Amino acid sequence: MMQQLVMYPLLFQLFLSIGLIFLWKKISWQKWISAVGSVINLGISVWLFIHIWENGTQGIQAGNWEAPFGITFVADALSASLVLLTSIAGLAVSVFSAGSLMSARLKFGFYPVFHFLLLGLCGAFLTGDIFNLYVWFEIIIICSFVLLTLGGEKAQLEGAMKYFTLNFLASVVFLTAIAVLYGLTGSLNMADLAVKVAEIENRSLVQVNALLFLVGFGIKAAVFPLFFWLPASYHTPPSAVSAIFGGLLTKVGVYALIRVFTLIFEVDPFIQNVILGIAFLTLFSGAVGALVQNNVMKVFSYLVISHIGYMIAGLGMMTEVALTGAIFYLFHDIVVKTNLFMVSGIIHRVKGTSDMKKLGGFYGKYPLLSLLFAIPLFSLVGIPPLSGFWPKLSLISAGFDLENYWIIAGILLASFLTLIVIVKLWAAVFWKTGEKLPEQRNFPYFDNLKNFQKTQLIAPIVFLSFVTLYIGFGAENIHSLSVRISEELLNKQMYIDAVFNKS
Repeated sequence: MMQQLVMYPLLFQLFLSIGLIFLWKKISWQKWISAVGSVINLGISVWLFIHIWENGTQGIQAGNWEAPFGITFVADALSASLVLLTSIAGLAVSVFSAGSLMSARLKFGFYPVFHFLLLGLCGAFLTGDIFNLYVWFEIIIICSFVLLTLGGEKAQLEGAMKYFTLNFLASVVFLTAIAVLYGLTGSLNMADLAVKVAEIENRSLVQVNALLFLVGFGIKAAVFPLFFWLPASYHTPPSAVSAIFGGLLTKVGVYALIRVFTLIFEVDPFIQNVILGIAFLTLFSGAVGALVQNNVMKVFSYLVISHIGYMIAGLGMMTEVALTGAIFYLFHDIVVKTNLFMVSGIIHRVKGTSDMKKLGGFYGKYPLLSLLFAIPLFSLVGIPPLSGFWPKLSLISAGFDLENYWIIAGILLASFLTLIVIVKLWAAVFWKTGEKLPEQRNFPYFDNLKNFQKTQLIAPIVFLSFVTLYIGFGAENIHSLSVRISEELLNKQMYIDAVFNKS
């Protein structure tokens, strides 16, 4: 009975999405149902996480077909943690969107599509079938394309086309890689693939197949040089949409890379060097891109790219310490990036622009809000003892263990450039004297909002800031969880036994 708990987050999001469709024109009802449903979903996710923490990896076969013939869903410590973080970010964005999005956008189905997107994210984290991972990716792409275009503004449509085109290419590469893998093994079950791929004698063909997966997932994770779609699209939709995109969408690509290259493929020296090279260039190029931007949301978009490099570096080093750092950084980054895009939404609401040249005076007028916003901003930099500091220690330690000094240099350089970017942003937005506000615009200023609507905007940022502070000040607990996850990833037999019900 408890094994079925693996399916509860998926089923709940599915029924919640369908229920919201029947309330299409009742926007106020949708707001409340989405928020309450997100709280319930958070409770389900906590329940699943505790169950997996206490009982280990759990697998369930849909339709009672025995593995590897049926559709498998698996929850281990990594996937359960990511489902929990998805529910945390989903709750924050659900409340934030109720206060930030205009009814004109909400009436076109924001909440049903939003919860279908969360369904796709949870499905990608919990699936144990490589083809169904592709299916969940397609659900994510369709939902995210709808959310990108919601409102139909020119910049949105342009960004959405770039987003869809590159992600469609990624899907083609991914599907090609699956076809080759199926031709080699005759299986799509990831636990079964972990056994059969290791037995293939033609290792060159396996290596080519692994590179196809690296390209397909690399586009979705926005690694160098495949990231150009992200800064062209993430700044175009409303901040509530950008928040869920920046926090979770690229992380699905990172998760897929970690899952495939720890479970199915062995990281040989050639692939390891390719991954580490990509990590270094991602760290550097994303940070430089952020450094030359003057739009707040574009700055955060490029920092999404740069900080993907930390996780890819941990995967490339492929030691327990390195994977611990990568997983820890993954958790930190989901929460902080979601929060920062919501912060950018309030900045835009206050000034009517995201252009740093036209911003300023925020600290003088809103000192308490400024101090609240400082938490995710400086956590992103990794100032000790905030959350971004601890995983970098693990990654640097792993670099020293492997005597890989150039990846250490890349981590330190990206951290230094991130510090410069955030200091530049802080000075431009919070410290300098701001320009006079324009007299008219098509949405009300922050000061003109009702107190309840202000609470809807600020409460999610407070909530995620507390989560960020817990990750930083409770780093020992997050580190222990990350260590357990890295041990499970490196010991693939635990995953295989859970799928095939071996004790």
